[in-house]
Amino acid sequence: MSRAKQIYVKESVSELKSLLINRSATLSNRLRMLILIKSHEGENFSKQQLGKMLCVSSSSVQIWRRLYEVGGLPLLLEDKRIGFKPTLLSQEEHAQIKEKLHDPRNGLRGYVELQDWIANEFGKDLKYNTLLKYCGRNFGSKSKVARKSHVQKDEQAVEAFKKTSHKSVRTSTKQTKENTNI
Repeated sequence: MSRAKQIYVKESVSELKSLLINRSATLSNRLRMLILIKSHEGENFSKQQLGKMLCVSSSSVQIWRRLYEVGGLPLLLEDKRIGFKPTLLSQEEHAQIKEKLHDPRNGLRGYVELQDWIANEFGKDLKYNTLLKYCGRNFGSKSKVARKSHVQKDEQAVEAFKKTSHKSVRTSTKQTKENTNI
């Protein structure tokens, strides 16, 4: 079995602890690794032992040790992650999509139709899943939601049905009461 890699930490433990304050979780684990190595200077920890102590994978420890050897503390504390991607839709387009989705008479039957509408209106070709996640995140829409009423429903027919159905309900309840009394 090979020996554990020996690293010499130049900074003091107190200096490393002061750097540890107000760091993100990714960078704090790197600093904690250096503190462990510096505080137990006579001992050589393998990457597996350090990984278990820090509750991270041994491959992460190996990468961090190599970064520290090559570039020191500045390279180890460098965070190369990028923030969120910029949105594909402008504020005006966002407002139009919101208006289209919240209009009960819009006639959209799904995200494919919304995708086609966006391509025709704005000239932007959005992927289906991108549009699905965007609408769910911003408007609370879901891929399968029951409609409250049909888009092409005739309001006058609904009123006429309500008027006649009320009378028919009244007569059917009278007949039911009469049948139960017999």
